[in-house]
Amino acid sequence: MAAFREGVNHMTNVKEAKIIAYLKPVCGWSNGVRAVLQKYHLPYEDRDIINNPAYFNEMVQKTGQRLSPSVEINGKVLADVSGDEVEAYLVSSGLIKPSDAPAAAPTDRACETH
Repeated sequence: MAAFREGVNHMTNVKEAKIIAYLKPVCGWSNGVRAVLQKYHLPYEDRDIINNPAYFNEMVQKTGQRLSPSVEINGKVLADVSGDEVEAYLVSSGLIKPSDAPAAAPTDRACETH
């Protein structure tokens, strides 16, 4: 955990992952994905699917469905996922080492208003 607090990237087998996250600006699920990526200090491109219809259409084309969030990691597309599912994929694929550090937001739920 000390390495995390010092801002060290937790990537293991990949020098630089390419991560594209198709997210809503305000959404519990999207915030959970952001929290996981930030927890591990992973660089990612946050594509706003609400305010940019081209990003929404791109997500639908890549995933075959209209639900978000969806995340593309080195070409692998995870559709309609929670932050917990993104973290589990990153760990199981050996891209990161698991961390007990807390995420900055809940990683497994919708906004309280939903």
